[in-house]
Amino acid sequence: MKNEIDMLEGHLGRNILRFALPLAVTGILQQLFNAADIVVVGRFVGNSAMAAVGSNSPLINLLVNLFVGISLGANVVMAQFAGSRHKARIQQAVHTSILIALIGGFGFMILGELAAEPVLKLMSVPDQVFPMALAYLRIYLLGLPVILLYNFESAIYRSQGNTSTPLICLSISGVINVILNLFFVCIIGMTASGVALATVIANLISSVMLLVLLRKGPEETRIHFSKLRLYKTVLKKILYIGLPSGIQSMMFSLANIIVQSALN
Repeated sequence: MKNEIDMLEGHLGRNILRFALPLAVTGILQQLFNAADIVVVGRFVGNSAMAAVGSNSPLINLLVNLFVGISLGANVVMAQFAGSRHKARIQQAVHTSILIALIGGFGFMILGELAAEPVLKLMSVPDQVFPMALAYLRIYLLGLPVILLYNFESAIYRSQGNTSTPLICLSISGVINVILNLFFVCIIGMTASGVALATVIANLISSVMLLVLLRKGPEETRIHFSKLRLYKTVLKKILYIGLPSGIQSMMFSLANIIVQSALN
């Protein structure tokens, strides 16, 4: 509760700054997971592994930006309900959001696994690093459900004026990601697949941490597995805002993919 900011009272400029800074750092940290993978394989494996992981960076940035944008829909809808003090509607939005994350995450994972090889071929990834790049991408895609879940859980916290808790959980998982990168690469002897596995585990940890906290939090945002369902009106509101926002967020990443393909 002490991390929550009441956006309806107090100094508006100060509240916006307290809200926005942790949010910005969280977005940067999500992008740095892939950067940490590149650094570790570049330092301890070699140039080919670094090129394999780096060739996936535009795709991963696209997915992260898409998921952050989609989760914004849940953020806005829950914030509206919070502002009107409509606790029952907040509960509906919370459980709808969690279910959207799970269904969407597994859906994106299946589509991604089917499209992984053709997409990397369209990007003209060099033959000498293609198998390693494909292995990295396939393992990373297995973590899409927990990545999307983390973003929607973060949206629940943001709607209540709390951007610090998601940042703390992501920071902890970021440290774990680096430790696991070194463990899988330096001790186990894995290459690109090792850092991909570390990223999946780290994202799983951050999403589980937020899930545990939400299970014990205030009643209006508390998750009850028995209440998980898609409330039609709330679902339409979330998608109406979230889908355009997600598409908008991925546009620059899509441009980067085209540039990367041309460079390859």
